[in-house]
Amino acid sequence: MENRRTEVLHITAHLGGGVGKALSGLTLNTPCNSPVRHTIICLERPEKSQFSEKIKAAGCDVIVCPSHVELCSLIEGADIVQLEWWNHPATIGMLCSAPLPPMRLVLWCHISGLHNPIIPCRLMEAAHKCLFTSPCSYEASEVTSLLPFCRNRFDVVHSSGGFDGLTPPPRDPSAPLVAGYLGSLNFAKLHPRYVDFLAAVAIPEFSVRMIGDATNKEILERQCQQAGRRGMLEFYGYRTDIASELASINVLAYLLNPRHYGTSENALLEAMAMGVIPIVLDNPAERSLVTDRETGLIVASPREFADAVAWLQDHPDARQRIGQQAAASVRDRFSTERMTSAFERHYSSLLAENKTPIPFREVFGITPAEWFLSCQKDQDAFLTEGAIGTIDDLSLPGLLERTKGSIFHFRQHFPEDARLSQWAMRLESFA
Repeated sequence: MENRRTEVLHITAHLGGGVGKALSGLTLNTPCNSPVRHTIICLERPEKSQFSEKIKAAGCDVIVCPSHVELCSLIEGADIVQLEWWNHPATIGMLCSAPLPPMRLVLWCHISGLHNPIIPCRLMEAAHKCLFTSPCSYEASEVTSLLPFCRNRFDVVHSSGGFDGLTPPPRDPSAPLVAGYLGSLNFAKLHPRYVDFLAAVAIPEFSVRMIGDATNKEILERQCQQAGRRGMLEFYGYRTDIASELASINVLAYLLNPRHYGTSENALLEAMAMGVIPIVLDNPAERSLVTDRETGLIVASPREFADAVAWLQDHPDARQRIGQQAAASVRDRFSTERMTSAFERHYSSLLAENKTPIPFREVFGITPAEWFLSCQKDQDAFLTEGAIGTIDDLSLPGLLERTKGSIFHFRQHFPEDARLSQWAMRLESFA
């Protein structure tokens, strides 16, 4: 890099969850003598200050809800603009509401793009660099269609906030198997048939400690009762002391909806960093994080899940080995040092390129309804008259989300758009 400072302006909808953790990890791990200086624009006021305070402590500015004039001034002063990308309505609204100055645009994709929401082809084409947070994004049809033309602009930079405070505890190989789940209980993320997988386990006392908000608790409890396994799920609610929770389990039953949008899966990586053995489904994102029988177990059905649990129960030495390998692997592959180094390499390569105007309205459209459609896998489902057609059980929970870039999220941000309201009303018939 040149000796002068490289000003990187990050634009993010918010600093919650994975993106907040990743940006705080990036800024905290950028040395004081680094040629890179990060500034964060946050388009929504943070609900919690956890990550914004860490970013400020690293000496970086966090600018919340800037005016359009302020935004343009910041873009003009930046060497690189990094768009923290997922289809948040506030982000697309900001990009399309009025013209923005020319920029060198880095796209860091915090969704896989495999299912809903997609990463629009035109957005990837417009960016100077398109960086994925998981190699599974290369399987997305929109990405494969562009690979012959844009391969040199694509790369993977894993999202990582580091593993400070997550020291693996001593693990006793003779200790009984204790299973848990950490993360969202929303069926857009958790497999809608999660209970069916657990109920296949023949161990009578088998149970799973559920760490997360109470979403779908009653549904899950009812499913357990119907399966004849009342009490199989133990709900502990949201916890802030993740290290203590992970120290109390040795197996993570991390079975996600095959249509989920995630990539780096922080809950999974944190568990592995603590020496907890994950059992995951054979989904693209999880396959890129877990190596079967080396750093976890990959299964494809309730029967395979039951066999995996029984095998771990009967092979305590293998459980010890896999847990240790999981911890070593993620701490190396997903270190903040690797992430920071990768970004500095990409920033350096971009400085020789000219800033260019980005035609965001050509990318997303003119109206909020068009902005929403630009990120949908099946646009025709919304554009046809009458009720929205049959939706499979795995895709439906994501479409019914109240946030996460859903139709309801867009309607909340743009209530004046009649088409958004019409589509939301049609989709509500599935709720």
